[in-house]
Amino acid sequence: MTSIPPTLTAGFDQLAFLLDVDGTLLDLAPTPREVQVPRELRETLERLWQRTGGAVAFVSGRPIGELDLIFSPLQLPAVGGHGAELRPVSDGEISKHAALAPLESRIKRAFATIAELGPGIILEDKGYSLAIHYRLAPDKESTVLQAATVLLTDMSDCAIELLPGKFMIEVKQVGFDKATGVRELMKFAPFTGRRPVLLGDDVTDESMFTVAPEYHGIAIAVGALPTGVSYRFDKPTNVRRWLMELSCLNDPAQIRESIWRSPSDPRPIAPEVRSDA
Repeated sequence: MTSIPPTLTAGFDQLAFLLDVDGTLLDLAPTPREVQVPRELRETLERLWQRTGGAVAFVSGRPIGELDLIFSPLQLPAVGGHGAELRPVSDGEISKHAALAPLESRIKRAFATIAELGPGIILEDKGYSLAIHYRLAPDKESTVLQAATVLLTDMSDCAIELLPGKFMIEVKQVGFDKATGVRELMKFAPFTGRRPVLLGDDVTDESMFTVAPEYHGIAIAVGALPTGVSYRFDKPTNVRRWLMELSCLNDPAQIRESIWRSPSDPRPIAPEVRSDA
């Protein structure tokens, strides 16, 4: 299987980079609050933002205010809360999904009881959703998933759904996801009319990947390669390196001439193309 960069034949003025954060730009941490943002990544994203005329955005399950904190002082356009929030320009106001109120307290309290199933199960209240992390208790995975499924069935009168992720599960309202958020973002300048380059690592990003063909864009996965996605990186380190090299070029098509090899690993670390692509 040949490893090559995705085809970026358009110029920076024709591309938009839409980036998941946890597990894509940043290495996963034991808890959401322990993630580390390398200084070089901030510099890379700011340089890419300037080259594209502002067409770089986070697309995350985290609230936008939280993204601003962990990437401070860098502030980018963003889709937050899996599409519940939108800020189409870096210094703009955060708009909320018009049809949504924060997730009901009674729903949060019900699912919060899952944390009592054992140490290492951590709750993260995102306002519009509640994330239940078990990275510190991987042996509790089946227990957590089963308990969440039972609660979802018991609360069938509520318009909620379960969104699985890496060592976590999220309880959210139906009617929005990263795909709806991306479509809304693409209505605003400087994103409108551009070809999105979408990067994500999780099940939560697969809805976002489905948007790519609508705008003649490119979907790039990190880790596992979902059906319908042609390119991938092994890990966030390689994503950061690719974006850094890309941001330093005058023409994004030049990245195809690069051959990256890790000093400790002779295998190419460029996105891996599917054999059936």
